[in-house]
Amino acid sequence: MKKAFFALFAILIFCQNSFAQNSGNNSIKILTQRKGISIRGLAVPNQNTIWASGSKGSIAKSVNGGTDFEWTQVKGYETRDFRSIHAWNDKEAIIVAIAAPAIILKTKDGGISWYKVYENADTVMFLDAIHFKDDFNGLVVGDPIHNHIFLLSTIDKGENWNEIPSSYFKTPLEKGEAFFASSGTNIAQNSKDDFLVSGGLRSRLWINGEALDIPIIQGGTSTGANSIAISPSGYNIMIVGGDFMKDTSRVQNAVGLKQSIKKSKWVIEKSIGHPNGYRSSVVYISNSILICSGTSGVDISKNKGKNWDLISTESFHVVRKQPNTKSVFLAGGGGRIGYYSIP
Repeated sequence: MKKAFFALFAILIFCQNSFAQNSGNNSIKILTQRKGISIRGLAVPNQNTIWASGSKGSIAKSVNGGTDFEWTQVKGYETRDFRSIHAWNDKEAIIVAIAAPAIILKTKDGGISWYKVYENADTVMFLDAIHFKDDFNGLVVGDPIHNHIFLLSTIDKGENWNEIPSSYFKTPLEKGEAFFASSGTNIAQNSKDDFLVSGGLRSRLWINGEALDIPIIQGGTSTGANSIAISPSGYNIMIVGGDFMKDTSRVQNAVGLKQSIKKSKWVIEKSIGHPNGYRSSVVYISNSILICSGTSGVDISKNKGKNWDLISTESFHVVRKQPNTKSVFLAGGGGRIGYYSIP
C-alpha cells in the first residue's frame, strides 16, 4: 500500500508541475513577499513607483520599478488592515482601513509619517475602496449604514471628506446588498459619471446613484461583483467577480458593457466570456487587452473579454497597470507582489 501511495503521489506531483508549467505559472515574477501579510491595496502612479498596503498596518513601496521594496508599518496602526490605497507619486499617498473605527490616513513624505484625514467611530463602519478621478476629486465607498450606501467624497486631494447624502441614490438598496473589500477596485469614475459595483445577495452596477441589473452570479453572501474597470477609450466597462467560496467556478463571473452613443446609456455585451474562476480585480491594458486576478489565478483577454486565457494559477487579490507599458503589478497573500509583462 505504501509503494502504491508514493507512486500515486509522484504522479500527482508530476501532473501538478506539468500543469503549472503549461498554464504559465512561472510567467509572473515575484518581486517581494512578507510572510503573514495580506496585500489587497495596490497603487502604481508612474512607471517607477509602486505602493502596496495590507494587514498588520503594512506598507510596501518601490521607487525603482519594483527592483527593491521598502516595508514599513504605520506607527500606531499596526493592527489595522489597509485594504485600499491611492498614490499620486512617490511622496503622496492615502490609505483606507476597514472596520471600526473607520480611518483614512495620508502621507506627504513618502510614508515616513502619516496623518489622519478622516475618522468615524460608528461600530458598524466598514470602508471598502477608494478612487480618485483626478488629482483632487475622489470617493470612498463603505458598506451600507442604516440601509443606505455609505459614500464619502473629497475635492481637495483627500484632506477633507464629506458624506454624500442618501438622497443622491435614486434606487433603494436591497436586502443583503453590500460591497466587497477584496481589492479596492469596486469604484470607477470618468469625467462625468461615478460607478460602483455591489455584491452579495444582490449585485448591481450603480451609475450616479441609480442601479442597473447585471447578469453576474448573486444570491449568496460570497457572490457578486468585486471589481470594475473602464477602457482607455471610455466606451467599454468590464466587471468581474463570481463566488469566492467556489473560486474555480466560471459561472457568471464577468460582465461587459458598452456605451450606446445613440441612446446615451450603457448596454450589456452578450459576447463576454468567463475567466477561469472567481476574480477580485480587473484592469484594462488597452482597449482590447484586459487582465484579471483572483484567488484561483490570473487571466488575460486580448479581444475585449470575449475569451480569457489562464496566465497563472497563483493567487493574487489585486492587479494594477504599470503606466505607459503593457505590464502589470499584482499583489496578494504572503505579502507577495508580482510583475507580469505581456509578450
